Amino acid sequence: MQKINVVCVGKIKEEYLRLAIAEYLKRLSRFAKVDIKELPEGKTLKDEAEPILKAAKGFKIALCVEGGKLSSESFAQKIKLLCDKGEEISLIIGSSCGLDKSVKDAADLKLSFSDMTFPHQLMRVILLEQVYRAFMINSGSEYHK
Repeated sequence: MQKINVVCVGKIKEEYLRLAIAEYLKRLSRFAKVDIKELPEGKTLKDEAEPILKAAKGFKIALCVEGGKLSSESFAQKIKLLCDKGEEISLIIGSSCGLDKSVKDAADLKLSFSDMTFPHQLMRVILLEQVYRAFMINSGSEYHK
């Protein structure tokens, strides 16, 4: 079964976001073993970098504003390629201040979901939905319209 790590800084405080995350983890469980690695916020981005880099395994995708943009279909193709190779995937979400340059430099792919700014806690839900959408696209499901 595919292994996916979601490496993120900070805790989810809002119950409605925790429920949405739990729903997407449940949906994803038929496709992959998804492990959320919640790391504490540091005083600086540099403080957060080492724990992030230790937690991120395999192919590292850093979510950052300067990353490239992919359509849902292109993201699904990337996920399929990595799954076909049997490669573990780590998706990295920084704190509300972003990611240290060292984390971005260590990433195999820098990905931006939009030119807009999203709360980093909400980004976890958006990311999990897009990972689920990718697996549904790759399975030929009607979910993606």
